[in-house]
Amino acid sequence: MPQFTTNEPHVAVLAFPFGTHAAPLITIIHRLAVASPNTHFSFLNTSQSNNSIFSSDVYNRQPNLKAHNVWDGVPEGYVFVGKPQESIELFVKAAPETFRKGVEAAVAETGRKVSCLVTDAFFWFAAEIAGELGVPWVPFWTAGPCSLSTHVYTDLIRKTIGVGGIEGREDESLEFIPGMSQVVIRDLQEGIVFGNLESVFSDMVHRMGIVLPQAAAIFINSFEELDLTITNDLKSKFKQFLSIGPLNLASPPPRVPDTNGCLPWLDQQKVASVAYISFGTVMAPSPPELVALAEALEASKIPFIWSLGEKLKVHLPKGFLDKTRTHGIVVPWAPQSDVLENGAVGVFITHCGWNSLLESIAGGVPMICRPFFGDQRLNGRMVQDVWEIGVTATGGPFTTEGVMGDLDLILSQARGKKMKDNISVLKTLAQTAVGPEGSSAKNYEALLNLVRLSI
Repeated sequence: MPQFTTNEPHVAVLAFPFGTHAAPLITIIHRLAVASPNTHFSFLNTSQSNNSIFSSDVYNRQPNLKAHNVWDGVPEGYVFVGKPQESIELFVKAAPETFRKGVEAAVAETGRKVSCLVTDAFFWFAAEIAGELGVPWVPFWTAGPCSLSTHVYTDLIRKTIGVGGIEGREDESLEFIPGMSQVVIRDLQEGIVFGNLESVFSDMVHRMGIVLPQAAAIFINSFEELDLTITNDLKSKFKQFLSIGPLNLASPPPRVPDTNGCLPWLDQQKVASVAYISFGTVMAPSPPELVALAEALEASKIPFIWSLGEKLKVHLPKGFLDKTRTHGIVVPWAPQSDVLENGAVGVFITHCGWNSLLESIAGGVPMICRPFFGDQRLNGRMVQDVWEIGVTATGGPFTTEGVMGDLDLILSQARGKKMKDNISVLKTLAQTAVGPEGSSAKNYEALLNLVRLSI
């Protein structure tokens, strides 16, 4: 075990404990910790989130990486009223002071001054904390360059488009932002020009976009070749802009056993014949959409794996599981990366979250996108109209006829073959990017040098 001294690097890491933010951050921090054994990494996060991501022995066995629990912002005796984003708002309001105290505790425990502050990019106040400590601030953006660009350009977007009153203008282009000529107003995240612009979350990401240029570097789960125009524009905005992904290829998380038998089942199917369906853990289609999707899978007879939470199975049509038993399986969880990398999978029906999108690229699988909120609409637009590696669900919400048409398009038609070819090109570019001389590998080395030499 390394012997720590007070003049060796100490990186304080501030994680956002909601959604799929903390998990990719810990995979990067673990990789950095392995590469820099004399640097100590204090991972500050809520106990609930830490308990989840540190359940892997891989992280617990790393001697220079330690989890530190911080307050979740919920006052003692607080009764939740069911307000949207209630837990997030409580956490964010308390976060500046919570993390200051957490950093002080980590310093006291390790006997090392903090030499670098790595945080989720959401934490605009981290620029102030880093300034107080006199150390570099290095934020991590968990999503894609397109969504980051919309936050950096929020003030320009509001000035150009206005806020509110966009009815009838939803399909106006954002061509005044580099690389976003195909993006339209309706694709934007809530809180930029529509939705509640005064919410705690909207205020947080607006402030983030303003202060990010102060960071020593920003690193992101993407690869430069995926969107050179937007990437080069963001490079011009920041001191360093480091694309180090796709993380599912560069820093894959520990493998989880395939407890539901998805992979053996896939091995019995024909090449590129299977539809894999998953909408992540945060949102799900409405009950009528679940019925429409089920009806399309039953009628089309296309082989499928559907990762569907047990609580949602009640919405499936009566008899669906029995009628489709010969050509499909419904499971409560699937090893998504492994499933998408199996050659039997021909299409991915997804909410189009960024992590899922990158996993689909890594597997070379075209997508049918059903976005719900946040950056998912932007991602869907890029998938359909910029990269041409999939479609957004015909008509928006799922219909039986729409799903059947989209499945036929991707699995059986010439346009679907073109999408497969396009995503195969991106798959090769992604593999090259994380290879020894690739752009992501070089950017990772720059990140490693920044965090371990900041002393």
